[in-house]
Amino acid sequence: MAQEAATKILSDNRAAGHNYHLLERYEAGLVLTGTEVKSAKSGKIQLKESYAEISGNEAWLMNAHINEYSHGNIMNHAPVRKRKLLLHRSEIEKLATATREKGLTLIPTKVYLKAGRIKIEIAVAKGKKFHDKREATKAKEMQAEARAEIARRART
Repeated sequence: MAQEAATKILSDNRAAGHNYHLLERYEAGLVLTGTEVKSAKSGKIQLKESYAEISGNEAWLMNAHINEYSHGNIMNHAPVRKRKLLLHRSEIEKLATATREKGLTLIPTKVYLKAGRIKIEIAVAKGKKFHDKREATKAKEMQAEARAEIARRART
């Protein structure tokens, strides 16, 4: 429980759960420059259209946008660049087979601060079809209506 209190979510990819079926989740370290760390710690990171890929026995985060640091001067970083993910070899091999053989995608779901280090959660995901999204929305609406009805009956 003390470990949970030490984590601080820096960025969350809420659209991932709406657009994909999230199957397995992995925690990875992230190789960042100094100005990227300062900018990320202040919450200036966006994962909306980012994804991860495995190439050459290495994992990479693509299209993640980290705003430039306000006091970074000429040593600032490029906001969108390829960033290396730190995973164990066995995890990289599992992810490579999942993406190559099963046609799944690697989607970052959140970036957080854990014990002073920036970590990223990568989910193995399968894309949802339009009718799947519609069914999920309908189920949420039905649950909300049921909760409202229970609350209304509890008041009377």
